[in-house]
Amino acid sequence: MKILHTADWHVGKILKGRSRADEHRAVLRELVQLAREEDVDAVIVAGDLFDTSAPTPESQSLVLPTLMALREDGRDVVVLAGNHDNPHLLEVYRPVLGALGIHVVGAFRRPDRGGTLEFTARSGEPVRLAVLPFLSHRYVVRAAEVLAGGAVDHNRDYAGRVAELIGALTAGFAGDTVNLVTTHGTLPNGRFGGGEREAQSIFSYYFEATAFPATTQYAALGHLHRRQQIAGPCPIWYSGSPIAVDFGEERNTPGALLITVEPGRPAVVREAPIRSARALATVTGTLEQLETMAEGLEETWLRVIVAEPPRPGLAERVRELLPGALDVDLDERFRPVRARRGQRQVAVRTPRDLFRDYLAAENRHDDQVAALFDRLYDEVAR
Repeated sequence: MKILHTADWHVGKILKGRSRADEHRAVLRELVQLAREEDVDAVIVAGDLFDTSAPTPESQSLVLPTLMALREDGRDVVVLAGNHDNPHLLEVYRPVLGALGIHVVGAFRRPDRGGTLEFTARSGEPVRLAVLPFLSHRYVVRAAEVLAGGAVDHNRDYAGRVAELIGALTAGFAGDTVNLVTTHGTLPNGRFGGGEREAQSIFSYYFEATAFPATTQYAALGHLHRRQQIAGPCPIWYSGSPIAVDFGEERNTPGALLITVEPGRPAVVREAPIRSARALATVTGTLEQLETMAEGLEETWLRVIVAEPPRPGLAERVRELLPGALDVDLDERFRPVRARRGQRQVAVRTPRDLFRDYLAAENRHDDQVAALFDRLYDEVAR
């Protein structure tokens, strides 16, 4: 059978105040076209369909028709919640989309209640697909209690919990079936793309590749936005995002993965770039140098670093030269200083610095509160 593996769509993403709805529309259309051209038998969307837990009607109107289009010609479509998604919203979708043949898993489910899907692919192979949506520390304990049918030891670490859940979901894997796992999370050797939510990518959210049993023929992961393979007991891949989410990902190659697999054999994986979205780039130079760069950057979103002293109208002049400039900043050599203490210059402090200063001044320092501020600041500043 042939599978299209995609993840991390982040529909609804705002980049420096600019909507990317048109780009997402084109990207999702290209994914549907890829599924048709390759005549895939199944599609796995490994989380983060939306960029926020409260997606707008416009965002939902992009995602839901895409899922239905992917379902055309009897393809099996499997969708799970990522850390940006609202699992309760996906559970609302579940019965409606389920009636259309689209498998949606927003919250953890026992193997016999939708956590392990069993179906026959269009190509004729029997399939067992273990589905584990993203789980916070709080919900990974609840999932363990659902699995155990009662109270559990709360002192187990996150990685141990996830391994236990995956073990339960994959217990029925057999030699005559196509055995697949999909989940949304962080493996310790994964390379970050740049736009992942830091608070849910730190070490306390890691789990090990050894959580996947050797009987797994392919593990389809979401969360890390850079397309990559992870070493482990079976083929483990992040599909990456089909769109560069922010300027931290400008060197990524957006895309998806095409997998060919049959019972008893490891999957064969092929990368498929997605080119519909505008590229992101950072450029640096004087106004004269920036003007020489303008040709060829008309369809690129830009972060511009100006290597000149600040003056009125500088940012406006940059945007005249480079209409795709979403962010204009000064080279650090030309940034103003806030104050002088003796001979030492004190640079302007970032919002993160200022918030931590406030917590310290109020004697209320809390790492979790500071991390939450960072997360919220990232949401509005990207």
